[in-house]
Amino acid sequence: MSTADDDLRARWQAAHVSPLWESPTAHKKDAGPEKPFLWPWRALRELAAGVAAIQSPAAVERRVLSLVNPKRRSAEDEATIRSIAAAIQVLLPGEAARPHRHSMNALRFVLEGRGAFTVVNGKSCPMSEGDLILTPAWTWHEHVHRGDAPIVWLDVLDVPLHQFLGTASFQPGPARDLPLQIDDAAFSVPNLVPVCAGIGEQYSPVFHYPWSSMAAALQAAPLGQDGSRRVRYVNPLTGGPSMALLDAFVIEIGGRNTAPFRTSSSAVCSVVEGHGASLVGDETVTWSPKDFFTLPPGNWISHRSGSDRSRLLIVSDREVLRRLDLLTEEWG
Repeated sequence: MSTADDDLRARWQAAHVSPLWESPTAHKKDAGPEKPFLWPWRALRELAAGVAAIQSPAAVERRVLSLVNPKRRSAEDEATIRSIAAAIQVLLPGEAARPHRHSMNALRFVLEGRGAFTVVNGKSCPMSEGDLILTPAWTWHEHVHRGDAPIVWLDVLDVPLHQFLGTASFQPGPARDLPLQIDDAAFSVPNLVPVCAGIGEQYSPVFHYPWSSMAAALQAAPLGQDGSRRVRYVNPLTGGPSMALLDAFVIEIGGRNTAPFRTSSSAVCSVVEGHGASLVGDETVTWSPKDFFTLPPGNWISHRSGSDRSRLLIVSDREVLRRLDLLTEEWG
């Protein structure tokens, strides 16, 4: 087979073209699913305390430590996994993180502390351990802490997706042109339903999902054949996901392995309570309370609890793939 000489390659370069048959990615054998990665809380908690001592939200937009996957494709790739970026954010008593808004969807899951609140489009959402707060795309949001001890929460955003699509936009405060808000009590439809509920098209008008409601929903949810319970955060108007491009649910694991599951979507897990392990492909991820780990697509996944009961928060890009007709899911 003939090869291109230096003159021909120079002509390709001048014309800004390249041969597809020499591409490092095109027409190559599938290397198999990505491996999972774990961030242990015992290490992150110490780092969170350290960053609180050296950086102030008055000087930076947010005091945040991003969970950056060591398998990233380039130095600019800050994804935790594929289209999802996760981070931990710290606020000290008396501090505030100024208002802003952006095209990216975000959710906040409180890991420890209380006494803070997030203001979303003018609606005040209290923040206590286990609470989930939504800041959907282009909603104004700010964080204010009036408690007496530091508060730490998990941020999950679809930043990498927007960066890839070229749709990442940011607007600083002050907040303006706020929409009319309806009190959450006006919604008669439960905000939490079994994970098999239908899919909706808009983000939820409810921004604050207290842990007490999730715990009650888990207790009432039917047991699956594998002994687990799954409850999804939903839009009460549609029964679909709480936000357009991020899907979240909590799984409660009993005394045996959950049924194996494989999907084309990517996910980040946060251990709400309990100890256990997850089999992700041929890798075993052993986890403890408040650890974080990834669930890369294409792997067979199952979870088991090492205590009487364990609970995992799972946030995925499932809804993105569903809308693109690229979602595949199968149970073993």
